[in-house]
Amino acid sequence: MTTQTTETPSAPVNKDGNAKGLIGLPENVGRALATAGGVLAIVSTFLAWTWTSEFPGDLTVTGYPGGLQVLVLIGGALTALFGLASYGVPGLGWLTPAGADSALKLASLGTFTTAWYTVIAITVELGGIVNLEPGGYIVAIVTLAGVLGAFSLPFVRPEPDPIDPDDTGWEQSKHNARHKWTVFKASIASGTPSKAPTLPAFAEILVIVAAMAVGLIVFTYGIGTEYDEQFVGFLIIVGFGFAALAKAGLVARVSAITGKHRTITMFGAFIAAALFPFTQSDDQYATIGVYILIFATVALGLNIVVGLAGLLDLGYVAFLGVGAYTAAMVSGSPSSPFDVHLPFWLSAILGAAVAMVFGVLIGAPTLRLRGDYLAIVTLGFGEIFRITVLNMDGTSGPDITNGSNGISSIPNLNILGFDFGAEHTFLGFTIARFANYFLLMLLITLIVVVVFQRSSDSRIGRAWIAIREDETAALAMGINGFRVKLIAFALGASLAGLAGAVQAHVTYTVTPEQYQFAHVVPPNSAFLLAAVVLGGMGTIAGPLVGAALLYLIPAKLQFLGDYQLFAFGLALVLLMRFRPEGLIPNRRRQLEFHEEAEAPTVLGKTGA
Repeated sequence: MTTQTTETPSAPVNKDGNAKGLIGLPENVGRALATAGGVLAIVSTFLAWTWTSEFPGDLTVTGYPGGLQVLVLIGGALTALFGLASYGVPGLGWLTPAGADSALKLASLGTFTTAWYTVIAITVELGGIVNLEPGGYIVAIVTLAGVLGAFSLPFVRPEPDPIDPDDTGWEQSKHNARHKWTVFKASIASGTPSKAPTLPAFAEILVIVAAMAVGLIVFTYGIGTEYDEQFVGFLIIVGFGFAALAKAGLVARVSAITGKHRTITMFGAFIAAALFPFTQSDDQYATIGVYILIFATVALGLNIVVGLAGLLDLGYVAFLGVGAYTAAMVSGSPSSPFDVHLPFWLSAILGAAVAMVFGVLIGAPTLRLRGDYLAIVTLGFGEIFRITVLNMDGTSGPDITNGSNGISSIPNLNILGFDFGAEHTFLGFTIARFANYFLLMLLITLIVVVVFQRSSDSRIGRAWIAIREDETAALAMGINGFRVKLIAFALGASLAGLAGAVQAHVTYTVTPEQYQFAHVVPPNSAFLLAAVVLGGMGTIAGPLVGAALLYLIPAKLQFLGDYQLFAFGLALVLLMRFRPEGLIPNRRRQLEFHEEAEAPTVLGKTGA
């Protein structure tokens, strides 16, 4: 049967010159085995996997998946979907523009890994394989058969069609033209000439709504995992699922649609995030949500400095501290040396302004340095800030920051009569303190996103990118490198100060140890930089996703104890090995790490 694919063979090949897989099964048998494995994995989740409810999630119920069974069900559904798409089932071709075989391999591998992780965990925790019910044996066998069938399929390399959401309309039209020509040639070869499928505007908007809904569901599920085994399974299935969707070309296709409707996408993302507190029954997970937003907002500000301007800043968390301390001092705290209680909007502006002044004061004498030298200077600034506020306790220095005790008892915000420290009921939903601050921080994040987007699309943004790519060439073209870098430094610092003003009220207390270069609990300079690099430098969504992962993973890996940082570091090494351009990269950065990708015809607005 003919498969719907735009993939081309890579290696290895058999004696006839055709591509082959790792397992010596006929291609049609392997495809059927992989698809059937996904379907049977779904069926197995409706059976009991163990006889006792001592294993978390209660996997003893027949007819109702629970706990890790739900994750295996999702993996099985993806595997079956890609298996049917590989057969050319009508209607599924749009979901796999780059071909389904590679996605089928990853989906089946993710399902297999999650299922076997669950079976092994049951065996180890309950004391033997005897604790498995028939459903446990069935899921182990069918997922193993499915992954063997998937890896008997030929190894092929998809013809890339990534479209950068940051591209101009002219660039996107060039990419679209090349994609249509590729599809047209493939259709001619198959004897059925056609054009690349397109969607009407309302359908594209529905795709954006669906993407936002899926994102909200995944985030809510991940943040609400109740036990360690469930979170590990969540990471496995999300990682393999995202990789499968990327291999299928669906991620690139959705990115192209969201890039075409930027305003709708931003509005939809804001609405989806605003709905998160209303999905929670208490403040337990809203607490994590508000800290993730603080971390993500600061990471987005750092993305201006590192991602756009290419300046390696290792002391960026100090600007967050400047904003937090400034807001704490003027917000009516009894620990503050100033008997001042300014309204929030004024304290937030003051925190951003003071942080910007510090950014200019630090950047003015140091931004003539480049590379590692600049990194060392900024690292020193971060430590100087921490030691300075630690010594301003009235003994080693002036009594301003209260030393190691910090500024405590920062009152809750009260904006236009709305008390952020009290519970409020909206349309039958009750949201508590951290949910209130989550919505406020979401508004701050929206402001930072708009500032980032407008800055990156402006003339100064193009100058930042030129400096990042080749400072010497940019200077030769007449760009004032020092002024451009100083603006980036000052803008990034002010955004961090704005987030710090909210952080001071959320945490009640600001202390020097919150602003170290590296410690277990983010945000800190090391985690902020990792969030930018992991998520995708120079993009909006990248640092937001990277920050969410880097905050959520350590918070959920507490069960590892002393091995927590080791496991976390190992995970980062693996991610950088297999996704060095970041989880959500722009096209230019993606081309730097993948030589097989198609070189762009147009590199920028200037055509160079």
